[in-house]
Amino acid sequence: MSLMKDDSSIVQLAATLRQEIAAKRPGDRLPSSRELMRRHGVSPVTVSRAIGQLAAEGRVVTRPGSGAFVAPAAPSVGEMSDLSWQTVALGDRVVDDSGVTALLTAPPDDVVPLTGGYLNPAMRPDRQLSAAASRAVKRAEAWALPPLTGLKELRGWFARQAGGDVTAADALIVSGGQAALSHAFRALAAPGTHVLVETPTYPGALAAAKAAGLRATAVPMDRDGVLPDLLAEAFAVTGARVFYCQPTLHNPTGATLSTERRRQVLQVARANNAFVVEDDYARFLTAHAPVSMVALDRYGTVVHISSLTKILAPSLRLAAVIARGPAAHRLRASQLVESFFVARPLQETALEFVGSPSWPRHLSSVHAELTTRRDALAAAMLSLLPEAELHLVPRGGLHLWVRVPPHVDEAALVEGARRNGVQVSPGRIYYPAEPPGPRVRVTHSAATHLAELTEGVRRLAEAYAGLSEAPAT
Repeated sequence: MSLMKDDSSIVQLAATLRQEIAAKRPGDRLPSSRELMRRHGVSPVTVSRAIGQLAAEGRVVTRPGSGAFVAPAAPSVGEMSDLSWQTVALGDRVVDDSGVTALLTAPPDDVVPLTGGYLNPAMRPDRQLSAAASRAVKRAEAWALPPLTGLKELRGWFARQAGGDVTAADALIVSGGQAALSHAFRALAAPGTHVLVETPTYPGALAAAKAAGLRATAVPMDRDGVLPDLLAEAFAVTGARVFYCQPTLHNPTGATLSTERRRQVLQVARANNAFVVEDDYARFLTAHAPVSMVALDRYGTVVHISSLTKILAPSLRLAAVIARGPAAHRLRASQLVESFFVARPLQETALEFVGSPSWPRHLSSVHAELTTRRDALAAAMLSLLPEAELHLVPRGGLHLWVRVPPHVDEAALVEGARRNGVQVSPGRIYYPAEPPGPRVRVTHSAATHLAELTEGVRRLAEAYAGLSEAPAT
């Protein structure tokens, strides 16, 4: 009963003080605690808690040794502080997140998602991951400081996936593939220098390179990937010391470098004393991944990146960077200075999952589902939008790269598709310079089911037809 009485007194005193505050001006002093106790017949605790409640509401400010005062009036929207000074202080914009934000922003519920870079929730092993996490956090050292380069067993697992003579000592665990790119670009190249990239290429890599102060220079590719002779020419012209590539199921085109062409790329890079950043993001998204470039490398040319995020879940932000020599030391220093290490429970969960029978079962299920979805999306494109040309039908992955007739306004097509209830990725965000013509990337992994994929293409075709029928201006 006493506790209930105290609570009631606090409420009553706070209500009374609110009325008094309303009649005062900002900065006016409230009666002292002793005066409030005498005036209202309450205890010191009641006064303290009532004042604390008003402070939490922003009505009063307390100054130790001086008392409580009416808080300054909150500025209205029109009276907000002028923050324009920051534009001068910050200088030129360094980080451009527009392309990445477009890829990560979920569409409204009534819009068919033919974009995105992750598995549909129905394809994710959420239940098995939860079980793995439950087992992982029960380990004796689950919440202890991990080795700074990552759990040895997990580094060893990534090393085995990379192949060749890669060992656990060559691997560094980082917080996802995007973090790996940021570390690689900062560690391998000086600000203001060139980094060579395939064109088109992954927008997140372009953003990370720009944030590192690098100048992305395009190297052309064909249906089989980057062209080694033009890569050699680009090295000679720019003096670059880094080439970023996605040799397996290149995003967005789906191209995969043959083993022979991989060797040629390595020879070109070695001849120019340059690094190859191998973004092997799609290794687990196909049953037909060729030998990695790092497995072919004997000279420390390749910095290899592999992630579990794409194949498992967006919030499993965990990847490995494999490097040798001084480059490995710089990468580890970058990781240490930026974030010390990856949270051990996350590492333990990943290790638990990939070491369980759930891992091969999940891979088999995803590979079969992605093949079915790819075929359905390709068939729908060919049937409902024959004017568009598929760059190729890749042997896995999540995307199809589509060439639109040159007279089509790419931006208008993407916006028209959005208004018609389907979201696709504009081709321009994949180019470091001017695009050669209108393109879009369509994704089959985010849709709920096959019928939704077909409906998405139907809506895209309607948007295309609307543009074609619009009068010329």
